[in-house]
Amino acid sequence: MNKVKDLQEEKVICSGVDALPSSIQLPCISIHKATWERKSVQERRAEILLSLGTLAQDVRSARTLSQPGCGLTLLKRLEHSINNYLYVVRLLHVEGEQEGPAVERCLGQPSKDLGLVLKYFGLLLTGKLELLIAEMAKWC
Repeated sequence: MNKVKDLQEEKVICSGVDALPSSIQLPCISIHKATWERKSVQERRAEILLSLGTLAQDVRSARTLSQPGCGLTLLKRLEHSINNYLYVVRLLHVEGEQEGPAVERCLGQPSKDLGLVLKYFGLLLTGKLELLIAEMAKWC
């Protein structure tokens, strides 16, 4: 399901697609192990949902400002991939879940560099999301 490597390869093929028409807020990918472990699974899930939702919204905005061509196709595929992860994470059943917990908004830096956006998206998936899934797998 992780299509980031495919998107990165496609970006290399698309010449001149590095600069986006608008900034995209990069997701927070750093994990302070002790802080992460103190959070409930619900809080971790909410944090990932917030990051993915913000990323999807910003990619959608950049896509609407893009010219037709390779870059637009790449942004469409990226948005589709992000939305797939949003859907899956929303469907994850978290034991004892009630109303969604309040999450501190972690603001990453804004960037117009598509390569950096793809890198941070990949790191969000292989970092926080994989840790969440590993924690939830213990329940099975």
